[in-house]
Amino acid sequence: MDKRRIIMILGFAGFVAMADNWVVSPILPAIANDLNVNIASASIVITAYMIPFGLFQLLYGYLAERFGKRQVITLSVSLFTVATALCAFSVSIPSLTVYRALTGMFAAAIMPVSLALIGDMFPIEERQSAIGAFLGISFLGQGLSMAIGGSIAQFLNWRGAFAVYAGLAVVSSILLFTIGRKIPSQKNTECRMLTPYLNILKNSSSATIYGLVIFEGFFLLGSFSFLGGFLKASFDLSYLAIGLVMTAFGMSALLGGRRAGKIAARIGRLRTVVLGLSLVLIADILAVFAVQSLPVVIVAVGLMGLGMMFAHSTFLTIATEFAAKSRGFAMSLVAFCFMGGGGIGTAIGSRIVGSAGYGTLFISYGIGLLVLIFVTFLARRSFQPQMIQNSKVKGA
Repeated sequence: MDKRRIIMILGFAGFVAMADNWVVSPILPAIANDLNVNIASASIVITAYMIPFGLFQLLYGYLAERFGKRQVITLSVSLFTVATALCAFSVSIPSLTVYRALTGMFAAAIMPVSLALIGDMFPIEERQSAIGAFLGISFLGQGLSMAIGGSIAQFLNWRGAFAVYAGLAVVSSILLFTIGRKIPSQKNTECRMLTPYLNILKNSSSATIYGLVIFEGFFLLGSFSFLGGFLKASFDLSYLAIGLVMTAFGMSALLGGRRAGKIAARIGRLRTVVLGLSLVLIADILAVFAVQSLPVVIVAVGLMGLGMMFAHSTFLTIATEFAAKSRGFAMSLVAFCFMGGGGIGTAIGSRIVGSAGYGTLFISYGIGLLVLIFVTFLARRSFQPQMIQNSKVKGA
């Protein structure tokens, strides 16, 4: 089967997953208003999604190796469709929280298992470009999701956004059950559930990379989750306008996905990660000091998307080299760390916003990113090719 077609099919599944994943931030003000709670309280639905999304990565890494990556993706998208549809029928924060948790459980498989499958198919010299293309398509879903979600919330209601994404998930399921059946998928009936994870983390270089990913998710997703509320509070924008502004994140992520591989090849992986984290740091700074200038805030939103793609696609590419025969485990561990960190960052961020406001949140997380950049430089040996080679799991 043509590799480009596989990227498109997997990319569309990622498109739908990311569209649903990130839509809550721009429509959070609408959810809070409709269900009669404040933004800080409503943000529990974001944490409810992120935590199971992260935790279930560990299970899907095993299932993908044991039963086949394509098979796991196909089943997960089908169950994800049902869970997303249920969100449209929520009548309270508790019910929406439960349904978002279920959605996160099933969505957890889509991105990491797809990335592992891409890692199996593409040689290392082509891999970051392939990963960038896949992530670009996926994050296009995120970008368009914000505009679509904001439009639906403005002219209909926030429940309509989940109904639309459930419909798109039906299309993705059909593609996977039909054309997607030709995607090659191997099974390893002898793999164990926890041993590969422990083997990966025994090596100091791989453990360091995963540690960096945790804090990347903490500060990046922790900042991003409150952009919708920040835009509403600072500029009193309509839900449609909030969605359009936040589309800058997805569009920049799409651009970053297409360029990240070439940039990493030119300046090296360490500098690419540092560049990405620095752009997110600049975005937080702009959000704090340009609060009265909407154009500057739009630039900040775009920089956050670009920075995320530069840093995270590089971490993902490195992780594909940790377990050549069991990439499902390595990629699931990345997603576990990223989304787990993001869930914690969002939970703590809600307390900061509730007690001290958005400015304090962006300042605090900006300082955290500055520390993370410094730590990344200290961990530069973990980015060296020979260290990555030594960190590969034997027999995996």
